[in-house]
Amino acid sequence: MRIDLDGRTALVTGSAQGIGLAIARTLAGCGASVVVNGRSPETSERAADDVREHVPGAHVLGVAADLATDEGTAAMLEAVPRVDVLVNNLGIFESADPLEIDDATWRRFLEVNVLTGVRLTRAYLPGMMDRGWGRVQFIGSDSAVAIPAEMIHYGVTKTALLGVSRGFAKAAAGTGVTVNSVLAGPTHTGGVETFARSLVGDDLPWDEAQRVFMREHRPSSLLQRLIEPEEIAHMVAYLASPLASATTGAAVRVDGGYIDAIVP
Repeated sequence: MRIDLDGRTALVTGSAQGIGLAIARTLAGCGASVVVNGRSPETSERAADDVREHVPGAHVLGVAADLATDEGTAAMLEAVPRVDVLVNNLGIFESADPLEIDDATWRRFLEVNVLTGVRLTRAYLPGMMDRGWGRVQFIGSDSAVAIPAEMIHYGVTKTALLGVSRGFAKAAAGTGVTVNSVLAGPTHTGGVETFARSLVGDDLPWDEAQRVFMREHRPSSLLQRLIEPEEIAHMVAYLASPLASATTGAAVRVDGGYIDAIVP
């Protein structure tokens, strides 16, 4: 199978680093014109340059906008009025004592992790439906169904995305547009590597250290290692392609078997 996104425009939110940047690189490698996004011109342009470096000849646009605000969303819609593939990747996370999470923090997590994707989907989905083709994806987490005790505010926002994506899929029923969520498992990003090192120490080589971390702190993983961002990106590219035309309203797992269930 060959994933061909030539002629399609893809917007990946929160794509200055980590999973979002890996998704942008992968979609560009499939031929899509890619819009990358960070909150500052510096981070946005750095991400665009990174994609061009990895995919010579790629058509990439960097748009600086804080999409957690109405003003940032308006700026994005003005700069990019039409997309064929929308990847709602932007998200924040942190550890916190559940009894110490105040209302302001809950609101911030809901605003960034949920409402950002809702606003953009509400803006871009009607055009996709009118044209009879489009792909919307919400990057979720295993935390959506396995709520971590130290991050319930994060986990709950990811749970909400499952309902949001299913609901928008119903709104787009029969139009040729698909809407899905991707349940990513424990993934090797800079922040996660720092977190893992804080638990297992700095003495072991990274390959061994991450396996110790997974065995001792994420024992339900069947992969028994962290997932690389590119592995998440491969699933996103498939769901963004014409090959995934019959997959919609789904929560697709790229979790390394971390979620201990035989159905999504």
